[in-house]
Amino acid sequence: MARYTGSSCKLCRREKQKLFLKGAKCLSEKCPIEKRNYPPGQHGLSKRSKFSEYGVQLREKQKVKRIYGLIETQFRNLFDKASRQKGVTGENLVKLLERRLDNVIYRLGFAPSRKAARQLVTHGHFMIGGKSVDIPSYLVVPGDVITLKENSKKLDLVHKALGRTKDNVYSWLAVDKATLSGTFLQLPAREEVPLNANEQLIVELYSK
Repeated sequence: MARYTGSSCKLCRREKQKLFLKGAKCLSEKCPIEKRNYPPGQHGLSKRSKFSEYGVQLREKQKVKRIYGLIETQFRNLFDKASRQKGVTGENLVKLLERRLDNVIYRLGFAPSRKAARQLVTHGHFMIGGKSVDIPSYLVVPGDVITLKENSKKLDLVHKALGRTKDNVYSWLAVDKATLSGTFLQLPAREEVPLNANEQLIVELYSK
């Protein structure tokens, strides 16, 4: 499947805000957006007119898509799934994004970024309910217990990431650092998800 292989920091600069794509680097003074908080390229510093309504909606969609590390097809498929569910489409979309296995592992603190979490999953380091799962887009359901395989419990990357993470930061997740396991307790409410985005703009964009 196609994937973005360019600089992650350029994506943050394009959106003019930190998307936290590089783990610890995003929290340090080495983060490029600290010194160059403008879009990359030769026209990055040029004065630009205000975005049109479509432009605002597009930027919001691109921002959320990049935060979760998805390509357009994956993102659109999730939106279509959200639109078929009962309730508010935008909130349904956020909940589906939060249910992705790579995102849950990142939220639990087992990886410094979603990109790192995705790599850990594809390399087969995690199990759900005792069964190996190597699909980053796997949608976790309430009650699922995620554990590291026995041979993976010594991974330096995981222990360093956990060392920087506070216990049970999110109300819909529970993490046990002693056993290197986490539980997806329930679907999060929209106001609980730390996502600085207006998902309604995405709904309006795709509804055109």
